[in-house]
Amino acid sequence: MISEYINSKSKVVDATCGNGHDTLFLSNIVTKGHIYTFDIQKEAIENAKKLVNATNVTYINDSHENVLDYVKEVDAAIFNLGYLPNSESATTTNYKTTISAVDNILKILSKDGIIVITVYIGHKEGRIESKKLMKYVKKLNRPVSIYKLVNRKNAPFVITIK
Repeated sequence: MISEYINSKSKVVDATCGNGHDTLFLSNIVTKGHIYTFDIQKEAIENAKKLVNATNVTYINDSHENVLDYVKEVDAAIFNLGYLPNSESATTTNYKTTISAVDNILKILSKDGIIVITVYIGHKEGRIESKKLMKYVKKLNRPVSIYKLVNRKNAPFVITIK
């Protein structure tokens, strides 16, 4: 979905760096623009650096809610909520910082920009985060879409905010 909204010169935020797969995907499209990738875990940042070979990526070992400290304008943002794949799952995203990050990104999102959020509800914190995030996005005065498998219990789903 996000590839329809970005081009080689875009400014993009990967709000949840994880192991770097979204950053890698973005770096193959955004070759002349810039990618800001956030994670609170040093392990995630290091994993991404090993995977991504691009000079236009800024790795930020900080919470995505602090995006305004690093980024002044953005064309798109991507979130993959939950915990770092292939690691202990005690550290997860949470609704307070996620909602704060989305709110802050909306302040600097370009007119035709998009935020894409993949929500994982297969764990306790994910279910809490999902409920709070849905309550938040329903109140936004912007187009919000939900993409969900209706025949799979606890399947991840995607929220887009334009």
